[in-house]
Amino acid sequence: MDATEIFERLRAQFSDKIVSVDAEAVDPSAVVEGDAIVDVCKFLRDTEDLRCNVLTNQTGVDYKEDGYIEVVYHLYSYTHRHYAILKVRTPRDQGTIPSVESVWKAANWLEREIYDLLGVRFSSHSDLRRILMPEDWVGHPLRKDFVEPTEYHGISTTRESLLR
Repeated sequence: MDATEIFERLRAQFSDKIVSVDAEAVDPSAVVEGDAIVDVCKFLRDTEDLRCNVLTNQTGVDYKEDGYIEVVYHLYSYTHRHYAILKVRTPRDQGTIPSVESVWKAANWLEREIYDLLGVRFSSHSDLRRILMPEDWVGHPLRKDFVEPTEYHGISTTRESLLR
């Protein structure tokens, strides 16, 4: 089954919760309403002819100029050898979407990384805390408006370029 067929199934099942589909992209994807992401993921995982049983990656992209952060889910079916890419958009300020940790345990660390580096909160996550940056770090380093502090606890964060 190709991505277009998968997205047609999603539209038939979730109609208004599928915001848009870009089937012509190099990596076809569907934008899903945030409040439906868990149900859509369960449908993709549990439906016999879809059986997307693996969350291979989950990441985020900051679209500062458009005012949102996009969380991207890469799903794969070992059973049927097909994949689907889903996207959820959330406002940059106070962005929160439901966690898919109940669908795939791998989401636990992936969502922590997105929270740490982009500031997206995942409701119902079992342990949402920083994973890469220190707990007292201020800001989210992958946001396009992030300004690195010149020092952290008295330690300089500036360094000479290694490319010279």
